[in-house]
Amino acid sequence: MDLPARSIAIARTLITCPSVTPAGAEAFDAVEALLRPAGFAVERPVFTEDGTPAVENLFAKLGTGGPHLTFAGHLDVVPPGETARWTHGPFAAEIAGDDLIGRGAVDMKGAVAAFIAAALDYAEAHGGVHGGVLPGTISFLLTGDEEGPSINGTVKLLDWCRARGERFDAALVGEPTNAATLGDTIKIGRRGSLSGTVTVRGVQGHVAYPERADNPIPALVRLLPALLDPPLDAGTPHFAPSNLELVSVDVGNPSWNVIPAEAQARFNIRYNDLWTPETLAAELARRLATAAAAAGLPVPALAFERVSGGVFLTAPDGRLVEALTAAVGEITGVTPELGTGGGTSDARFIKDYCPVVEFGLVGTTMHQIDERVPLAELGALARLYRRFLDHFFRA
Repeated sequence: MDLPARSIAIARTLITCPSVTPAGAEAFDAVEALLRPAGFAVERPVFTEDGTPAVENLFAKLGTGGPHLTFAGHLDVVPPGETARWTHGPFAAEIAGDDLIGRGAVDMKGAVAAFIAAALDYAEAHGGVHGGVLPGTISFLLTGDEEGPSINGTVKLLDWCRARGERFDAALVGEPTNAATLGDTIKIGRRGSLSGTVTVRGVQGHVAYPERADNPIPALVRLLPALLDPPLDAGTPHFAPSNLELVSVDVGNPSWNVIPAEAQARFNIRYNDLWTPETLAAELARRLATAAAAAGLPVPALAFERVSGGVFLTAPDGRLVEALTAAVGEITGVTPELGTGGGTSDARFIKDYCPVVEFGLVGTTMHQIDERVPLAELGALARLYRRFLDHFFRA
């Protein structure tokens, strides 16, 4: 079976596993059945934490020497939604015309299948299946909760690997990074994400007696512009300007005749490499304090509620990026953009262990009804990953 056909067959097998977060054993069984006969050592640790579902994960490794390249991804998928709206069953893995349809086809069982096919082909070419010596180590870090809380998955799997003495030299995450055409974007970094709440407290009272109350809403409205103007920065060579978005302004007041006791605004910032969570917190606190003093208002409370991964950048001139860029050019004829936009992924955890990039399929149908991947694109991704292995281990 040639490489594109092999990747399609593996993708269909994975899609038929209805692995809505947290992924069940069936999906991991399928991966183990592919990797173990090829000589990969496969382990499937389960991690737990109070208040969260137990999550199965998989670590598989072939080889012992360096460099050590790991392919990271997830086998869990988002719910299919209204199955009656699918033209084919979301877990049927049907081929319709030139497309493979099914939940996870793009995000990200297609990429997992393509990398498995490429790794098996590479191992066979170098005698790894028959006890030969690879010019390095190939491994897989696969989790079952990336689409969910991400508590018992990649974070704990990485800690588990470190405790066992595993060291990674580079990682590729198979998220669907490409915007329109396979090869148009390699993600070499991600912006950080920081969420917070501004709270202005007043005195609750009857609207007919405003002199006995202190309405916090006008004060909040006067202070919020300080968070937005001036802009946080103008961007850097590899990152867009940091962006603060107000996502909620609320007083929790269902009554028409009550002045509320407090008003809150919630926000999220996607920030670049000019900032850390600590420096951002200090800057926002300074802005609010300055605005409050100018308006003769008390300084509002400012609390940060969630840090979802820090900003990171993988060197664009390093072994990992150069090997992947070369493979993209040779297989697709495209010179990829080295981007850092978009949301977060498990790369935000992996970057603390080794250089990491993200590269997968075109993401236009991920999470949608009739999620699909063109067969030609899936086959091309497998060939691209295979070429990447050649470049990475020869570099």
